[in-house]
Amino acid sequence: MGASTSTSNPSLEAQEQETLASASLALPLLRAAFSRSNGSLAEALSPPPAAFRSDSPPVPPRFHDLVARLGPAIASLFFSDVGPAGDAAGWLGFLRGFNRCCARVPASQSLALLLRVYAAACADAGAPCGLQFHPDEEGAGGEGKVVGELAPGEIAVLLWMCWVMAWSGSAPGVSGGQEGGGKGEPVLLPDVTHLVLSALVSAGAVADDAGVWGWEVSRGGKGVKVQEYTSWVLSTAAGLGNCLSRYVQERFRSCAADPVEERSVSTGNTSSCNPDVYLLTRGRAWAISHSLRNTLSEKFLSASVIGMDTKDLLYRSSVHGKGLSRFWSCVEGYKGPVLILLSAFSRSGCDNVDTDQRWGIGILTEEGLQNKDTFYGSSASLCSTYPIFRMLPPSGMTCAGHFLFTTADSSLRPYCASDLAGKEKNFIYCHLHPQIRVYEAKPKPVGLGFGGTIGNERIFLDEDFSKLTVRHHAVDKTYQHGSLIPNQGYLPVEASVLDVEVWGLGGEATRRQQDMYKKREDIFSEQRRKVDLKTFGNWEDSPEKMMMDMISDPNAVRREDR
Repeated sequence: MGASTSTSNPSLEAQEQETLASASLALPLLRAAFSRSNGSLAEALSPPPAAFRSDSPPVPPRFHDLVARLGPAIASLFFSDVGPAGDAAGWLGFLRGFNRCCARVPASQSLALLLRVYAAACADAGAPCGLQFHPDEEGAGGEGKVVGELAPGEIAVLLWMCWVMAWSGSAPGVSGGQEGGGKGEPVLLPDVTHLVLSALVSAGAVADDAGVWGWEVSRGGKGVKVQEYTSWVLSTAAGLGNCLSRYVQERFRSCAADPVEERSVSTGNTSSCNPDVYLLTRGRAWAISHSLRNTLSEKFLSASVIGMDTKDLLYRSSVHGKGLSRFWSCVEGYKGPVLILLSAFSRSGCDNVDTDQRWGIGILTEEGLQNKDTFYGSSASLCSTYPIFRMLPPSGMTCAGHFLFTTADSSLRPYCASDLAGKEKNFIYCHLHPQIRVYEAKPKPVGLGFGGTIGNERIFLDEDFSKLTVRHHAVDKTYQHGSLIPNQGYLPVEASVLDVEVWGLGGEATRRQQDMYKKREDIFSEQRRKVDLKTFGNWEDSPEKMMMDMISDPNAVRREDR
């Protein structure tokens, strides 16, 4: 009834559409974007012109054409009925299109819209695409259904298209050289092999065994059906579903601000053209950003475009040296979220490094590290960063960052603290040798641990940062189940550590607090080193001098002072 009333009364429908649109973007900003982009809405929705390159896998020949057709595809799918800027019907059509792609909808529906845009852009650009849109079938929002299969190369292209959407919004002034031979270096696309492999392993297209080392997207192979890909996105990288909505909002926001300046191409590129030199690559930062649903997601998303600020690098074993004591001297006093990345390799019956079996894992915690002989913490997540990406949040928590529990009527609701009763909270274990050592019948292990129990941790890094032990998830009731390394069996896996990085995510204020803490500790240490001789009194009257005199001449006659 409400729909028919709104259709018969355009003014009432306009009010409803404005109310719905204002929840995503301010109405004055939308009106400014409508008036400025009405002449060429497809151009306003297109990303800044740039050339892209990739070290691995190589960029497909039609990728630049696909990116160029991104704006026209969005305009034709959602804004086809937009009229002139001065027409009320044109404004209503603009609001309808904006709400169709930017209104708050379930994640599966927003992902279906993204796949529609991808399929339309591929068709216009002549790029291979295994997706088809069936408008007559019931699907997301009653607008049709996307079916088909995505090959490994197509998954990589789709992920790159999503990254370009984020790149155009997060770094509008950081653009690469134009395709037609413009100035500036090409923009370096992030490596998404770990995400492609994660989707293929989740769908069963690739076995989770020793064959994943050295796997390349260019090999091709069995694809992933749309339903399987959707399930993987919702469980591993739920943020991908918001790429379209975020992109359209950013384009309209930039268009309303200054379209001429936005369309200009900067010749002074920064980290978007530089190769990755840290364990936290831009591809891994982008993957982590889509698996989170908090303020840290924005920080990782920015890092995937322009790279992490080197001031946030608290510790790197190749620079500061290996060992728990060196590690602690760099992270002590940092009371903010940190990301710990570990790179290791498994030995296969030989003493040399087997480069085909290198792997990486990470630990993301929203609180600082503490020196304790027990587990502590309120929340943290484990992740596999290479060669397969997986995010393992605490037990009972979804990848998107929300705890969900089933009620009596089989519906899902957010958690409360009592829901987690009975779950272990052994998130972090960081124990150094005490300064004053005492005898302990059962000394606590010295090192870093995550999950499990003391002496049987799920992840344990020894005191020298030379050996890393990863146990099966059966020993752990704190983090979700799942393999952290490929082909992980039930027995503990011992590996040699290659590198360790710790990134501080608390920002400038947290760094200043850590600096103040270190300065205060330095003052206390200096005070403890200084000895004030005046506090010991006069040497002539001291018991020590009397004992020294007795030892030197015990037969000497001494008069007792009374």
